[in-house]
Formats: sequence, C-alpha cells, structure tokens
Amino acid sequence: MCSLTLLAAMILTATPASALEYTEADAAAGSFGKPTSVEPVTVIGGSNAYETDVSKNAAYIPPAFGSPMSDLPGSGELLTPNLTGSTTGTLTGGGTVTIIPPSTSGGTTGSTVSTGYTAVTSDLYYSGGYLGTLSAPAIGLSVKVYQGTDSAALKNGAGHFESTSIWDGNVAFAGHNRGVNNNFGKIHTLENGDTIKLTTKLGTRSYSVYSVRKVSVNDVSVLDSTGEDIVTLVTCMMNQPNYRWCVQAREK
Repeated sequence: MCSLTLLAAMILTATPASALEYTEADAAAGSFGKPTSVEPVTVIGGSNAYETDVSKNAAYIPPAFGSPMSDLPGSGELLTPNLTGSTTGTLTGGGTVTIIPPSTSGGTTGSTVSTGYTAVTSDLYYSGGYLGTLSAPAIGLSVKVYQGTDSAALKNGAGHFESTSIWDGNVAFAGHNRGVNNNFGKIHTLENGDTIKLTTKLGTRSYSVYSVRKVSVNDVSVLDSTGEDIVTLVTCMMNQPNYRWCVQAREK
C-alpha cells in the first residue's frame, strides 16, 4: 500500500475527538471588592473603632455656586442625612456601639457623641417657610432664617447649615456681607458680651458673644457639634477670599 493510501485509511478510521469537559468553581473569598453602598458608618467601640465610611451615607451635595461656602472644601449638605435612623448599632461579635455621623471636616470624628443636637423637622417650620428669627441689637440685625445655605435661602435671609443643630448645641448660620441682602455685613463689629437672640418654635434663646475672629476658608471646625448651646455666624470677608468672619456666642 502506498503511503498516500495508508494515510487516507488512518484518517477514515481515526476516533472522533470528544468535547473538552470542564467545571466552574465559585470565586475565592476576597476576589471581589465590597460594594460601597453597604459600607458601615464610622463607629466607636469594639474591634471596628474608627472605621471610615466611604458609602453614599458620607456624600455631600455641594453648596450653591456663589454662596458664602461655595469654595469651602468639605462643605455642603449630606446627600442622605440621618440614614442610619439610630444612634446605636451592634458589632458582629456582639455588643453595642455608638454611631457617629460623618464629620463636616471629612476627617475622623471624635471619641464622644455630643448630646447637643436638635434635628430640623417639618413641625419646626413657620407658615412662611422659615425656621425662626435671628437678631443682634448692637448691629441692628433682625433677619429670618431659612434651611440651607444656597442662593435661594440667602436671598430671603440667613441660611441654616443643615449639618448643624437648630436648637441644642451648635446652631450655625451663613449670610451675605454685601449687596441688597447683606444681613451679616456688620457681624465682625460685634464685641464680646454683645447679645444675639434666636427664636424658633422651640423657644427663644439669648447668647453672649465670646469670639469674633477671621478663620481660614478651609476651617470647618466652627460647624462642629458642641455640648454647650452656642450660635455661630459665618460670612465672607471683603476682598479676602481665603478667609471668613466667624462670630460665636454662648447661651447666657
């Protein structure tokens, strides 16, 4: 038999090849990143102390363009405020921890929770859509306060920083220092001992000024929660975009 005939016979009698068989196994643990939408908030206590929140819980809506805090890093309103709905949580291994809202400065929060905080609720609004009135007789200030620090709020009066309390603790407001609505244009002339009054549906409080200073545009610590009842006023400084005027007063 010639070689070509032998080759043809070998091809015709060869056993057909079978399909390759294989199986799929589950991916090894840790092969995929954890979804950021379920990252835990910052907690204190147990083995999870000071875990950083990288979820939407910590996201901020930036201030409106042209507002007093528009170029202040770390400022804005929480995208999902009070999402946890509770001030306590449970560790995986058991035990209770305290849940801390994200810091306004974007850094790690402190080791204690301030009890001085009152959230804004629908029943605290007056029929005109404002939250109360703010006055400082020494500079002739008398203005209504509205929720938020965007241009719409500041056009009507002073704006309440949504990340701060509205009654107990540190209640912070922003306002324009020039133009038609320059409600905070003279706050830097207040002196220690001058009176600031805040009236809301929760009552009226009188505060005594103890600090009038300029702060860096990057300093958001003036919005931090406090254990004592204070009011904080913030406005821009004319021709000094890197600084803000900040006035603070504590309850008398």
